[in-house]
Amino acid sequence: LKFIFGPSAVPALDLVDQRSVTRVRSPSGRTLYQVLGSSGKLYTCYSSCHFCTCPAFGFSVLQKSESLLCKHILAVYLGRAMGACQELAVSEEQLANILLAEEEDER
Repeated sequence: LKFIFGPSAVPALDLVDQRSVTRVRSPSGRTLYQVLGSSGKLYTCYSSCHFCTCPAFGFSVLQKSESLLCKHILAVYLGRAMGACQELAVSEEQLANILLAEEEDER
């Protein structure tokens, strides 16, 4: 994994080991993932469009094109493959509030 994903591999595996990946699902079937980062901050990841709200994703992936993904997105993919994601069922309103909170954080 380290050969393919570089320096993100070991920290991503640590996040999976610590059960830091949560799949958030609404009754309509909408799904997103939240990853509790090593800094204690909660990041929202969208595996369907390969996006994370962390600063490393914005800088290393989007701006610099130095990496394909951040450790949080990799943790989501690994957690899904290993069946190691926590599960959280929320209402449509709660899911909307999660999304709106992320939008507020970016401002």
